[in-house]
Amino acid sequence: MKNQEKEITNVSRRKFLASAATLSAFMIVPRFVLGKGFVAPSDKINLGFIGAGKQSMTLRRAFAGQEQAQIVAASDVYKRKLDFFAQEINKFYAEKKGTTQYKGCDVYEDYEEIIQRKDIDAVVIITPDHWHAVQAVAAAKAGKDIYCEKPLSLTIEEGRTMVNATRKYNRVFQTGSMQRSWDEFRQAVALIRGGYIGELDNIKVSVGPPPQAYNLPKEEIPADLNWDKWLGPNKDYSHFNEKLNPDINSFWAKWRDYKEFGGGMVSDWGAHMFDIVQWALNMDHSGPVAVTPPDENHKFLTFEYANGLKMTHENFGINNAIQFNGKEGTVVVQRKKLEVNPSSLQNKEIDTKSLGIYHSTNHYQDFLDAIKNRSKPICDVEIGHRTASVCNIANIAYELKRPLKWNPEKEFFINDQEANELRGRAFKKGFKLT
Repeated sequence: MKNQEKEITNVSRRKFLASAATLSAFMIVPRFVLGKGFVAPSDKINLGFIGAGKQSMTLRRAFAGQEQAQIVAASDVYKRKLDFFAQEINKFYAEKKGTTQYKGCDVYEDYEEIIQRKDIDAVVIITPDHWHAVQAVAAAKAGKDIYCEKPLSLTIEEGRTMVNATRKYNRVFQTGSMQRSWDEFRQAVALIRGGYIGELDNIKVSVGPPPQAYNLPKEEIPADLNWDKWLGPNKDYSHFNEKLNPDINSFWAKWRDYKEFGGGMVSDWGAHMFDIVQWALNMDHSGPVAVTPPDENHKFLTFEYANGLKMTHENFGINNAIQFNGKEGTVVVQRKKLEVNPSSLQNKEIDTKSLGIYHSTNHYQDFLDAIKNRSKPICDVEIGHRTASVCNIANIAYELKRPLKWNPEKEFFINDQEANELRGRAFKKGFKLT
């Protein structure tokens, strides 16, 4: 019962189960569109991985460890990485099944072969940021549910297109901002939303710098790497350098540092830390209304929300962390560490449900559950888009070196054509978002 067609939205469960004739007519309906309760416990959600780089190692282990999921395919334009991925996942399943002959993970250079497979229910996109939108929109159109690494998109317009495609094709979409499923960040959000440190005075977000133009020296392209396909939708050609795509995950690739491919640390770590701020402020469907880069009146890039609250992109002495400063206390949160002043609030038990805070303890299980329930996961595509937009408007302000007024409802800069042109980018001929 895999992904093909037929409408069932008006067919009741009773009628569906009562008639064998009706059942046979719907045999080609995807099993996960039937809603909660229609998936047998033994049913596996078949996953295809798009991208086999360093981050795929983490996600491979995370999803392979879920009983509901089965990784059945992977694609990458760098053959040695793809072969390593398949070797490791086949080894995992072989050990799990008590055999040495398992070869259930098919490999492809072209991700389109994955999204065209009717037996694959969902894709996990772990490619550089400049590829996200094209692949996610194509996957949605092909009827696949989507887990996509953060930051969601390279540009604001691409992010909105991803949201629109997800809604148009009724897909489940989880953004890989997994900190939302971690205890310390949920507790920080609860402390802020619950008013435990009083009205907020300001917020400081410590992440690294914005991107720079690509400037690495040209190197020889490895024989087993399809460099043109790695560049994909980028209109302008960029020469190869190993730091953009290192061999077998030897270090974190540096493509994220260059604006042709990523948003620097403002997007890479900002997609985690600004995301928690957006969550704490209940701004998952909105964002700041102004951003000012460093100038004579602002030591640090400064965001402003409609209520006057200001947030700075500022290293306050801790890397990759957030400092919430309230009138009655302070919350500082980073991975695996939460510091609260007054200390009496450190282990405060808070009813998060009453505050409207989504509770997830496993980002990957949450995605799989959402697929089966046909519900929105903890970091739905709209949420990922709004967080990526915060990062993107910061990078635009850094580039233009002037204050910008942002309309989060209509998603454009007020009275600034040059800034608005930077909300999107041109694609290479043959690539489009439809």
